[in-house]
Amino acid sequence: MRRLALGLFCAASLAVQATAQERILHVGLREDPDLLDPTLGSSYVGRIVFSGLCDKLFDIDAKLNIVPVLATGYEWKDPTHLVIHIRDGVQFQDGEKLNAEAVKYKLNRDLTAKGSMRRGEINSIESIDVIDPLTVQLNLHAPAVQLLAQLTDRAGIMISPKATEATGDKFGLHPVCAGPFSFESRMAQDRIVLKRFPGYWDARSIHFDQVIYLPNPNSSVRLANLQAGALDIVEYILPTDVPAVQKDPRLKTAIGDSLAYTGITVNTANGSAQETALGRNALVRQAFELAIDREALIQVVYSGMYTPTVEANPPSSPFFFSDLKVPARDPAKAKALLKQAGVLVPVPVTLTITNGSDIQQAGEVVQSMASEAGFDVKIKTMEFASSLQAAYAGDFQAYLIGWSGRSDPDGNMWQMLHTGGTFNYGHYSNADVDKALDNARTVAAVDQRRAFYAKVWEQERTDLPLIYLWTGKNIVGMKQALIGFQQVPDGLIRLQGMEMK
Repeated sequence: MRRLALGLFCAASLAVQATAQERILHVGLREDPDLLDPTLGSSYVGRIVFSGLCDKLFDIDAKLNIVPVLATGYEWKDPTHLVIHIRDGVQFQDGEKLNAEAVKYKLNRDLTAKGSMRRGEINSIESIDVIDPLTVQLNLHAPAVQLLAQLTDRAGIMISPKATEATGDKFGLHPVCAGPFSFESRMAQDRIVLKRFPGYWDARSIHFDQVIYLPNPNSSVRLANLQAGALDIVEYILPTDVPAVQKDPRLKTAIGDSLAYTGITVNTANGSAQETALGRNALVRQAFELAIDREALIQVVYSGMYTPTVEANPPSSPFFFSDLKVPARDPAKAKALLKQAGVLVPVPVTLTITNGSDIQQAGEVVQSMASEAGFDVKIKTMEFASSLQAAYAGDFQAYLIGWSGRSDPDGNMWQMLHTGGTFNYGHYSNADVDKALDNARTVAAVDQRRAFYAKVWEQERTDLPLIYLWTGKNIVGMKQALIGFQQVPDGLIRLQGMEMK
């Protein structure tokens, strides 16, 4: 009897586990996120986890329209006063209520916290007034047409003031937000586990009990795990892997235009690593660009699916400049520029890359191409979050890194090219570029903003602190049984409405 009872207990346990597994969503990520703190975090995959963990004041839809989420609406009283109305009845995952004071708290934290990555995004805000428990007014230094779009990303994520005060700069180790899933556990380089939050304001749109994010920089392993059923959805499928997914009757892909770009940031003024021929001389950077055949690189690494570029905004953007042409590879001209610069060849360059399998291949292609144009490129491979910390510290000469893209052009340019911009890893600084970027924030008309951005690109294409290489595609692989996935150009995986058939 005892053996029979144990057998029935085990069978019952397995049945419970199987039932639970049907309500668990396994999400494959291309790398491990950095700190899960929306004020301090900076990784793209971190934004994907935040999509399950934290709602924002606003979001964007598939057509890049700004839509309210934790806010119910807004109005501009005038160009320097933005009023935001807050959704009633929203709880944080610790039971605290979202209200105007909480919104003020988070935005002030973004503006003042040590190490804030959001400061440059919302530094147009001079002060914040609480009008009533569900209304705040943002008072601006000057008109800021980009501000609302910034609130569709991490600046717009709301966090519990009580939990934040209790944990301080350790908040990212156990974040507390107002999203559909609450934080349960994290094992670095292995998994992040979220559990369904029963008090979520839009609970009807959530159909999983648990979400497990599983990072792996090896695209082949991610694909194999998707094919084996260990993953339900993979946020990044390489173009070279698309045929394998599409041939599998159990799987499907979602392919859409992306806001993202990838390029090589050069250290021009950040610490001792700037003291290189590449960092000190724009002619050397121009030569390095001419060593690279973007189309050939994309063909080899990405099956030709991506688009060569020399600018931050994608071709779908009204702020894309079609007259900015991608230069053809010209090793002879590159060598002539190096001679004009008066540098000894081969010019040594250490190129920092992340440990993603495609980025490693791209780095090797750049290395090979550059060697034929008078450069000696050595590759330094790092884990993604570690590479970001090295970039902030100036511990790099050149850094092959992507940007996931924003709906407003300011989000793709100001932080990377403005003096003091958070993601200006190489500390590039040009007064004319700063002025044009700042002026573009103050006008709403597309033609007026384009005029300012034209000045940015005229100078950037001469100085080349950032050598833009390609804009990508969002390629998501998933089980056929997974329904309700909505593809948005920012590439994030929004869990609302997703379920297994």
